[in-house]
Amino acid sequence: MSKQLKTLPKFSSEAEEQVFWQTHDSTEYLDWTKAQRVVLPNLKPTTKTISLRLPQHLLDSIKVAANSRDVPYQSLIKVWLQEKLHSH
Repeated sequence: MSKQLKTLPKFSSEAEEQVFWQTHDSTEYLDWTKAQRVVLPNLKPTTKTISLRLPQHLLDSIKVAANSRDVPYQSLIKVWLQEKLHSH
């Protein structure tokens, strides 16, 4: 026997909805056993620009390594950081 779900209120803004979900349990409004996984193939991760100071010789070495792989040096840095993060 499934429990009776509450009716979702109408929200006038995303901010109002965020406040609501911070103070309410979603299992009272949604039957998560019927949820389906969604794939969003065209969704690109949000990026943020940062400033990173490197010694000139290190940056030059990275650029040489990137050039030998025929990739932009910023992309190579991101790959290396991701690999290092997953190796620990």
